[in-house]
Amino acid sequence: MSKERADFTQGSILKKLFWFMVPILGALILQAAYGAVDLLVVGRFGSTSGLSAVSTGSQLLNLVTFVVTQLAMGITVLIARYLGEKCPEKIGGVLGGAALVFALISVGLCVLLVGFARPISVLMQAPRESLDLTVSYVRICGGGIFFIVAYNLLSAIFRGLGDSRSPLLFVLVACVVNIFGDLLLVAGFHMDAAGAALATVLAQAVSVVCAVVILLKKQLPFTLRRQDFRFNLQCRKFLAIGLPLALQEFLTQLSFLALCAFVNRLGLEASSGYGVASKIVNFAMLVPSALMQSMASFVSQNVGAGDLRRAKRSMFTGIGVGLGFGVVVFALVMTRGDVLAGVFSTDPAVIQNGFAYLKGFAPETIATAVLFSMVGYFNGNQRTLWVMLQGLVQTLLVRLPLAYVMSIQPNASLTKIGLAAPASTAVGVLLNIGFYLYLNHCRHGSGQNAPARRS
Repeated sequence: MSKERADFTQGSILKKLFWFMVPILGALILQAAYGAVDLLVVGRFGSTSGLSAVSTGSQLLNLVTFVVTQLAMGITVLIARYLGEKCPEKIGGVLGGAALVFALISVGLCVLLVGFARPISVLMQAPRESLDLTVSYVRICGGGIFFIVAYNLLSAIFRGLGDSRSPLLFVLVACVVNIFGDLLLVAGFHMDAAGAALATVLAQAVSVVCAVVILLKKQLPFTLRRQDFRFNLQCRKFLAIGLPLALQEFLTQLSFLALCAFVNRLGLEASSGYGVASKIVNFAMLVPSALMQSMASFVSQNVGAGDLRRAKRSMFTGIGVGLGFGVVVFALVMTRGDVLAGVFSTDPAVIQNGFAYLKGFAPETIATAVLFSMVGYFNGNQRTLWVMLQGLVQTLLVRLPLAYVMSIQPNASLTKIGLAAPASTAVGVLLNIGFYLYLNHCRHGSGQNAPARRS
């Protein structure tokens, strides 16, 4: 990638944001395809119990992946900030410290997921018929967690450098490996959920190898030295940015696991239907997620360069782009949700349950267009403590209680449970608008034209 293309401090905001976001969106689509292909192949060639196992196990895997991604956001923001400040010599310390921190995280997650796969599956109230398959899925993915963590770390580094195309390339290769792995192990060897898990781990391993090769061949704006690989000052800086985001994401994903447990209590068909709907939801959320990740790098460079007005314009541009996609996805989910669910299962009851959840969830596709762009803006400003706080309010005070109340009603339905997501996001949008106005008031009151925080 040329220096001009990776410089977000000048030129058309819409054009640069769009072309930076498109590869990120492509990579997210392919990542979502991992789980979707697993569910599709198991739904077609496996059992209903295997479908439930992949649904429940992938919810846990999503928790780990999203938390690691948010923690790695601190690396993305810090690298982009140093590039904006014209201090690339500090980036080597960021990468060296990050390698050690994420290696320790990998070891801890491996021990947890492999050693406690059964208690975790029971805690998630996996249906009795699919418990053993769920345990196998969790244990196999836990054994390959190093590759999942390494992939997300490397992707964060590329995004911080302003390169969103390289991650798209190696995740494309990994997706192809996953598809062939699923067809071989599930459809060919009839390994059901365990085969899907093995294919996922193999695909992530390939993506890591590709990422390392591309990084080594890339012309980097900094030098990575042996003495950078230690717990240094840069570790504290990127953890200060990433930890609040990781904690917020952890509790948010816990709420989704709790939601999965609430749904599992309604029976095997509801569990499988919710699993199918969750995969469709993952695709529906791709554009807002890509905007959020792009916004963090885009805004951080401009904050580092001292151009706060351009950073604000970037946020509003992202909201506009997100709303355009959100309205289209909303209409598609509401009118063709049953057709989408039918892609993943031929069981009429599973399709009906999946569509029922999507009807309640649908407004979320519009609300997140605003929320995620604002969150990306605050991440780029290193206001991650606020992002954590507003996320906790959404999760603990709105989404989780509302989903629980809906699930215990005598006439409990997946549509009513699905409404918990857009309700909590609407609260988040209001909170973020209030904080944005407060932040602007403080900056105007102090006459601040430079970044609020300098590293």
